[in-house]
Amino acid sequence: MYSFDLRLPTLRAAYRAGALTPRKLIGELLAKAAALNSEFHLFIHLLSETELAPYLDWLETQDIEALPLYGIPFAIKDNIDLAAIPTTAACPAFAYTPTESATLVAQLIALGAVPLGKTNLDQFATGLNGTRSPYGKCRNSAHPEYPSGGSSAGSSLAVALGVASFALGTDTAGSGRVPAALNNLVGLKPTKGLLSTAGVVPACRTLDCVTYFTATAREASELLALTAQADPRDAYSRKNPQWNDARAFGTLSKFRFGVPSQLEFAGCAESPMLFSNARAMLEAAGGEAVEIDFAPFVEAAKLLYEGPWVAERYSVVGELVEANPAAVLPVIRDVLAKAPGATAVELFRAQYRLQALKATCDAVLESLDFVLTPTYPRPVTLAELERDPIGPNSLLGYYTNFMNLLDYAAVATPTAFMTNGLPWGVTVFGRAFTDQYLLSVADALQRMSGIECVGGSRLDAGGSPSAAHDRVRIAVCGAHMQGLLLNRDLVCRGARLVEATQTALHYRLSALAAAPDGTRRPGMWRVSGGGTAIAVEVWEMPSLELGSFITTVPSPLALGKVQLANGTWVTGFVCEPYGLEAGTDITRFGGWRAWLASEHN
Repeated sequence: MYSFDLRLPTLRAAYRAGALTPRKLIGELLAKAAALNSEFHLFIHLLSETELAPYLDWLETQDIEALPLYGIPFAIKDNIDLAAIPTTAACPAFAYTPTESATLVAQLIALGAVPLGKTNLDQFATGLNGTRSPYGKCRNSAHPEYPSGGSSAGSSLAVALGVASFALGTDTAGSGRVPAALNNLVGLKPTKGLLSTAGVVPACRTLDCVTYFTATAREASELLALTAQADPRDAYSRKNPQWNDARAFGTLSKFRFGVPSQLEFAGCAESPMLFSNARAMLEAAGGEAVEIDFAPFVEAAKLLYEGPWVAERYSVVGELVEANPAAVLPVIRDVLAKAPGATAVELFRAQYRLQALKATCDAVLESLDFVLTPTYPRPVTLAELERDPIGPNSLLGYYTNFMNLLDYAAVATPTAFMTNGLPWGVTVFGRAFTDQYLLSVADALQRMSGIECVGGSRLDAGGSPSAAHDRVRIAVCGAHMQGLLLNRDLVCRGARLVEATQTALHYRLSALAAAPDGTRRPGMWRVSGGGTAIAVEVWEMPSLELGSFITTVPSPLALGKVQLANGTWVTGFVCEPYGLEAGTDITRFGGWRAWLASEHN
């Protein structure tokens, strides 16, 4: 059986060198998938040679360099449409054959990726364990006594077992993160609407996200950058802001992250230490851990299944349940049983409560770059799920169910293996449209953990530009510093002080001529020789506020790039040369505050 590292850069290199062709690789992978299917039940439908022919024939007419995903094999959760192939949502009575592919699937194929087949799932994407399917229960890729996780069970297995380079899942309550954690994968649950859901069988349409399963965070970053596009076919589609494009993926610098003060591990003996290790890795990378009250997040999570949102699931499958109850698995019927009795009054009350919780949770995130949690409290066994299909499944969603209700982005990343060999991982989550930054955090964790990723190798040390998110850092050297006259222009825009530091040894400082209103400001400029370090403060403000802030900056001052003492470059105040002519050189004081103090003495 063919064995190969299926990560994107490895396959590209093999294709370019002529050592491999898509047709040969896909043929071997399909044979491998068929052999694995009897044990793992990962595919509902594998494409035949005839069904694959149009994709492979087209690729052979294309330039490798023109297609970013040339010949990359991927798997599709079977609640996502692939043209001419049945979509079942793991319910044969529900099955239909679409005439066109889901928007995201069509995007990937146009980029050169090759679909292998449709993967198994918890029926109607209702479940987090992977055992709720008439097409067979999906067991874990690493340990036979544990489930794969769900509902995107087969998709996670396709990547973990080395059948696909990446796979598409969906995530409403954790279905793209729990299976990732259980199978040593990265699971990206993007901001709602960032990836199109047109052509996806809804679970809760207002909450659903399409997700990526990959071996590494870097691959997920690349896939997201290629496919995060607004889609006219999807009324819930959202445009990706420029701060969240491919350039935002990079190396972490000074950051603050939240850690729940109330951690739930459900009696697991190993998870507390594994989580502590993950926290320590982030602290070693320059992070400041801040304990947060996690109670409002947990309360929001309970609304998903204890509140009227179950009725949204029922709106998709209710007619089938009523007309043919036997077509739907008993456990799914039990989950949906209370949906017909939900009222509009209950829905509005739940929405009001959710909005109040979101305001509280958003306030927690306001001063943080992200929050770190376990992906689940503890793993549950297949035997536990056999005895009780509901309780252990609900436990798996403790740290995941709130995410889409609160409109956050999240990434599950592997960081360890338990002593029994089961993969273990954490989730990082943050504000909407910070996906690439969160993938940067996941990348750092993968690298620092030192564990082997799927494909059998450890990641190198990396090294790339600084990661970015929905906040921009600005170095100020004068009246905008804390406690001074113009600091209000930062504070009123939601800015926070990150650090007081100095520039690199390449700057000089001038006290500019007084403005018409009498305000004094400094002008800082970079020199090739004779410079020194100037005291500055680095503030961080929402990117959406930067435009209005720029309009307050008077000539001859401007925002440019300033190098800090640690060698990094940030946006900061600089002075145009003509403004220095009427100024006084005050470089010897080393900063604006020191000069002000000398003036008043």
